[in-house]
Amino acid sequence: MEIGLLSWSYHPEQSGLAVAAREIAQALAAAGHAVRVLTFDRTGREADGAVSVIGCAVRAGGVLARLRGVPAAGHLVGPWAIARAVRAEHRRRAFDLIEATNWYAPGLFVALDPRLPFVTRNSTPVATSGAGRRGFRARTDGAAARALEALSAMRSDILISNTAAHGGKIAALYGVPRPGPTHHVVGLSLNPAIVAAGAVATYPEGTAGPVRLLFIGRAERRKGYDALTAAVTVLADEAELGAISDFALTLVGVDDAALATLPAAARARVTALRGVAPDRLHALLAAAHVVVAPSRYESFGLVYQEAMAFGRPIVACAKDPSARSFVGETGAGLLAERCDGPAVAAVLRRAIAEPALRRTLHDASRAAAGRFTRTTLARDTIAAYRRLLSRD
Repeated sequence: MEIGLLSWSYHPEQSGLAVAAREIAQALAAAGHAVRVLTFDRTGREADGAVSVIGCAVRAGGVLARLRGVPAAGHLVGPWAIARAVRAEHRRRAFDLIEATNWYAPGLFVALDPRLPFVTRNSTPVATSGAGRRGFRARTDGAAARALEALSAMRSDILISNTAAHGGKIAALYGVPRPGPTHHVVGLSLNPAIVAAGAVATYPEGTAGPVRLLFIGRAERRKGYDALTAAVTVLADEAELGAISDFALTLVGVDDAALATLPAAARARVTALRGVAPDRLHALLAAAHVVVAPSRYESFGLVYQEAMAFGRPIVACAKDPSARSFVGETGAGLLAERCDGPAVAAVLRRAIAEPALRRTLHDASRAAAGRFTRTTLARDTIAAYRRLLSRD
């Protein structure tokens, strides 16, 4: 097949959106399909292995770039530029179909054009990720983004969601069918490099020094960052008094500025790393005793899968359906009853204080790994595509 994938960003950016886009593209290319990624984070053309990457960014300082700053209407600039690039690429070499993420609807104008089969693959919707933002501008932009996402989803020929629970949430939010013949469930995959690194990583038992905790994500409410910092503040005071073992928390994807409000005892135990190379991330996962991921909502939860690839115990929140499925049901970690400071502190306290518990969770986490691969991602995605293309 000739497949176009539309995204706001792509490798080497390490955001969840970029990582997911690359996994989809590389999985489909490895299965023998011609994949072109059209992304708004660059200009020009380049190759990522067998995948062609085409930049769609508008000219800096131009009229369209300035229009992006207009509340609500600015959200149309990216989809318009991407649709223009899709039309040019389609004339150059025809696509069989186009797939786009739901996030801020980069494929909106392609979805509105009936000439190309169009697929929406749903990540976390902006309605969930943007929760808690205040002010007229934020509310206006959020409402516009939600409307664009819903319109694009309703005009899609089929939809793909990462889990059945996620598909149900998308159906309720956008007014589209629940998972079924036109709304498929396809799990994402992990980069083979992280799977290989995790397979040979031994668990750091009996090592000297503090219990090492690792958080991977942005300093935002959806990721439970507020609950994590509140929990760490409580536990740091307990460690100062000798009530629990000492610990150290590394935050990947977080600026030092996000630590400004932490009390001194907590701040002394936290290291923030805005961005790290893949090899460094692998080393941090290998060194961690526990991966802390107290998200309120994940469309899939790549961080859970990454932790399990390394067999690391996970502390997550029962509020997230993916955590209940991937962490709770497999026994790969502990679930906080609520996503707040006291509840997260309660399960973290156990993980820090009980080496035998960490070992049990490590074994279960290792056993739960390997369910989602690029092979399964490509197989299930192509099955959904073929079902679409075989319609009369």
